[in-house]
Amino acid sequence: FRLALIQLHVSAVKSDNLQRACGLVREASAKGAKVVALPECFNSPYGTQYFKTYAEKIPGESTQKLSEVAKECSIYLIGGSIPEEDGGKLYNTCTVFGPDGAMLAKHRKVHLFDINVPGKIQFKESETLSPGNSFSMFDTPYCKVGLGICYDIRFAEMAQIYGQKGCQLLIYPGAFNLTTGPAHWELLQRGRALDNQVYVATVSPARDEKASYVAWGHSTVVNPWGEVIAKAGAEETVVHTDIDLKKLAEIRQQIPILTQKRCDLYGIEMKK
Repeated sequence: FRLALIQLHVSAVKSDNLQRACGLVREASAKGAKVVALPECFNSPYGTQYFKTYAEKIPGESTQKLSEVAKECSIYLIGGSIPEEDGGKLYNTCTVFGPDGAMLAKHRKVHLFDINVPGKIQFKESETLSPGNSFSMFDTPYCKVGLGICYDIRFAEMAQIYGQKGCQLLIYPGAFNLTTGPAHWELLQRGRALDNQVYVATVSPARDEKASYVAWGHSTVVNPWGEVIAKAGAEETVVHTDIDLKKLAEIRQQIPILTQKRCDLYGIEMKK
């Protein structure tokens, strides 16, 4: 099946972001994409100072638009993420819609991005956001898909549990920066793909040098052999790639690590 990643240029005007995102979803669908993914924080600039202003309830304006365009195009749409307000708390939340427009999954970013690299970048999502507390998977006629958001990709246990639960594609809307992007973006994706023999896709906003937080871009798809099979540059673009589940099955047969794990010695479990 064909997967499309939309590397969107995100502006400060929410209505423009929604309109352009939906237009690019339609464009991806017209080129045969059956599963389409948007980037992290696609309707809002990324930054702790923006989350409260742009936050919405779910369902709300942004998710309504996603539902409508998924139904119009008859696709599975991974709605990147938006700042969500619920019960007085803010979350970084990804919603997924099916070809009938129904919401199939809602993933709240589990691991909050609190880092300090002296002289390069300091960022603390926990100043404004609360963490999610659950894994998020959904089924398609093609395969089962597991969701994470950005920083979630650094936690290998999460990807392993998705693999154990039968996911063959992991999708991480994310916005790495100019420090962590060149250092770790591709490396982490290749690691998660190789460890679990799954496809891994990451979807970044396009780079905006004038933004307060400058995203790395380079939305990428990695196959279960650890090879990069599609990659964007820094600009706004749509990346298309074909996901070959027959190849995934062959790789798992050739190197059967998933059946060779020593579960008598170690294990990773989902607690809730």
